[in-house]
Amino acid sequence: MFIQTETTPNPATLKFLPGRTVLPSGTLDMRDAESAARSPLAQRLFAIPQVGGVMLGPDFIAVTKKDGEWNHLKPAILGAVMEHFLSNEPTVATGADGAPHADVEDEFFEEKDKETVGTIKELIETRVRPAVAADGGDITFRGYKDGVVFLNMRGACSGCPSSTATLKQGIENLLRHFVPDVTEVRPV
Repeated sequence: MFIQTETTPNPATLKFLPGRTVLPSGTLDMRDAESAARSPLAQRLFAIPQVGGVMLGPDFIAVTKKDGEWNHLKPAILGAVMEHFLSNEPTVATGADGAPHADVEDEFFEEKDKETVGTIKELIETRVRPAVAADGGDITFRGYKDGVVFLNMRGACSGCPSSTATLKQGIENLLRHFVPDVTEVRPV
């Protein structure tokens, strides 16, 4: 098994590409060992003391370090990822219905803004998320109120030095161009 790595704009996060499906759909972001209970893969990664966060995507694993140098940490992470995929364990435990547990968060917006929110969500899904996933992160819609779009930043995006620029100059400009009612974008 050959696992590629890619840097991300966040120097504390490295993206691992195992060359196979990690999650069949969506993303799963875990910021500590307790939240990793539903993922045998994430549990293996959090067993490495310097690992501070794990985000699973469709074809990648983004690992955020607490401290240390990547050249010392990378071999342990590669070993844990390889061990997981060779074990044939599921990446994420499934629920009683057989579906994988996924990150689900309540969205908030007023019913009168339903059409605007639909456009915002489509733009995020088709234009923003693919670009952000390429950098080992994810951005999801959380809410809309009085012209302000609230987004949840995960994986490499969480704590990234360039995340403010991504939000303000990238996403906010895109949304304001296509949805004139949008006045601002904020992280949650």
